[in-house]
Amino acid sequence: MSKRVAFCTLGCKVNQYETDGMTALFENAGYEIRAFEEEADIYIVNTCTVTNIADHKSRQMLRRPRKLSPDAVVAAVGCYAQEAGEKLVREGLADLVVGNDVKSRIVEIVEEYIKSRGEEQMFSVDIGTVRTFENIPVSPERKMSRAYIKIQDGCNQFCSYCIIPYARGRIRSRDKGSIVSEARLLAEAGYKEVILTGIHISSYGLDRASSEIPESSGGDRLIDVIEAVSKYSGISRIRLGSMEPRIITEEMLQRLAKIPQFCPHFHLSLQSGSDSVLKRMNRHYTTEEYAEKCSLIRNHFPHAGITTDVITGFPGETDKEFEETRKFVQRIHFSDMHIFKYSRREGTVAARMQGQVRNSVSTERSRILIELAQSMQQDFLRENAEIPLEMLPEEKVLINGEEYCTGYSRNYIKCAVPADSFTAEGPIKVKLTGRSEGENAFAVPWVE
Repeated sequence: MSKRVAFCTLGCKVNQYETDGMTALFENAGYEIRAFEEEADIYIVNTCTVTNIADHKSRQMLRRPRKLSPDAVVAAVGCYAQEAGEKLVREGLADLVVGNDVKSRIVEIVEEYIKSRGEEQMFSVDIGTVRTFENIPVSPERKMSRAYIKIQDGCNQFCSYCIIPYARGRIRSRDKGSIVSEARLLAEAGYKEVILTGIHISSYGLDRASSEIPESSGGDRLIDVIEAVSKYSGISRIRLGSMEPRIITEEMLQRLAKIPQFCPHFHLSLQSGSDSVLKRMNRHYTTEEYAEKCSLIRNHFPHAGITTDVITGFPGETDKEFEETRKFVQRIHFSDMHIFKYSRREGTVAARMQGQVRNSVSTERSRILIELAQSMQQDFLRENAEIPLEMLPEEKVLINGEEYCTGYSRNYIKCAVPADSFTAEGPIKVKLTGRSEGENAFAVPWVE
């Protein structure tokens, strides 16, 4: 049997993490890893289903291997495969389907499929019944300065616009010792920073607790994982993925402030700055509660980067509700925002709601918020112009014909420093120059 395999990853950082794990599994089994645009014997497409656009992109990428290698095996894995696997096989877009929570068996599944000449094409589980975290070993071989560690899977929130709880199942937390072990391996391989990620990391530990408060029954929380990684792994910087505002408490922030490796960047999901829209979205907080959490963060971390996601054009969103959102995000003054136009997703509560907003209206509202986000981002850069920032170099790039080294500060400013101004691999202190282009803020080494 030929041993060439290629991967395509769509969607979130969790998918990328899992693709890295599947790649390591195939490498350990003796396979040659090829680029997705090259000829291969097996193509693995790690799909996404967060929006209808994501579904379309997944189907598009599943079609591509047929043109490159008509006789190759095409396997659909991930969230869209979990939701629409039978349809993908029936339409000939995938030879076999590997759903969520069986990705650790991907090599065995593919080889069994080839051996049996396609007798079985569906390899998936009833994801709603899964209660244990699936570990996928990831190769510690260094590729960049920072790496992701998946600490949790699944979601119990059931926001009215989201299909992910049906594709990923209920919350499942990874053992704290396993997380620390992976962080230690990454540190030994030369990584300086880890990002703790998952589908809903704010729920870490709730599946192991006898109540909604993990510490009441002795269970670990997210803060316990952060502390353990900081004490026992040798990692220099710890960053967190997207969180819910409810997880932010005085106690958590006090403990975070004592962790020297912690990067003060908080990505707090907002989705809307209108209480009536938040209620229709089934988001479990009010705008005032959200604002209080941001104030708490800035009390402990004055220069923290606070970023968020906002959806425009949610069903029934009126001009008044959008104006409430615009004023609220301006009030919070985020360091950056990700703006999304609402995408109707079949199978969700929101898809059945009355008052679907016209695309032209959503587009205009999105434009307004994107411009506001850019303005607030510039304000954040100015606020940080007179303080030393610790940048972790990641890669060299050409900007206007000149070579720069780019990397992120602790509070998530992407800095671009002239490549010939330093040689260090580790974090360096830099000063912003006041210039920026695209997502890069130009900087120079800090001089005491």
